[in-house]
Amino acid sequence: MMARKVNAPAKPSPASPRVCLGVITKAHGTRGEVRIRSYTEDARAVAAYGPVTDEAGSRSMTVKILDESNGVVTARIEGVEDRTQAEALKGTGLYVPRSALPEPGDEEFYHCDLIGLRAELVTGGALGTVSAVHNYGAGDVIEIVRPGRKAPVLLPFTRATVPVVDTRAGRIKIDLPQGVLGVRDEGDADVPVPASGEVKTARRAKGERN
Repeated sequence: MMARKVNAPAKPSPASPRVCLGVITKAHGTRGEVRIRSYTEDARAVAAYGPVTDEAGSRSMTVKILDESNGVVTARIEGVEDRTQAEALKGTGLYVPRSALPEPGDEEFYHCDLIGLRAELVTGGALGTVSAVHNYGAGDVIEIVRPGRKAPVLLPFTRATVPVVDTRAGRIKIDLPQGVLGVRDEGDADVPVPASGEVKTARRAKGERN
């Protein structure tokens, strides 16, 4: 199984290349079970990559999935036997090494690998930094924050708009569609910011230039 969603804070750092597969939200029942908000495409995959650790990496945990509904799993953490112990884990993120995840398919990119990349214009110059990836039903959309601007830019994640994705170099190249930001038209029309959602694996669509 492939983890296809990774929460925004899961961006691996050079010193600690780990990703967050989910977070314990609360205790469940009286026998030590917990509820976990999963950030993987298949919610049960939060337990698919072996033991997980907390954010600090100081505690290793083995997760056994008991049930799943709407992206939330009920699970047992090895060694947690009662509700008091389970409640103490509330808010704990569950991390694995980035290397534990399988490589994504052709034209697929883990969002944790996209977030933080520099966004540069194909015509030269910097646009900003990738801050999130969304999908509102019509394909993946990248969110780019710009220095000195409150509203980010939302652009379709297509090969037409994003012809270059170079995660090793830490950048993407943007060919801005007509009329965006006044780069091809006059003016500066910032794109409104929708509510940020969980970050999933993005598939770069072929796309067409309008």
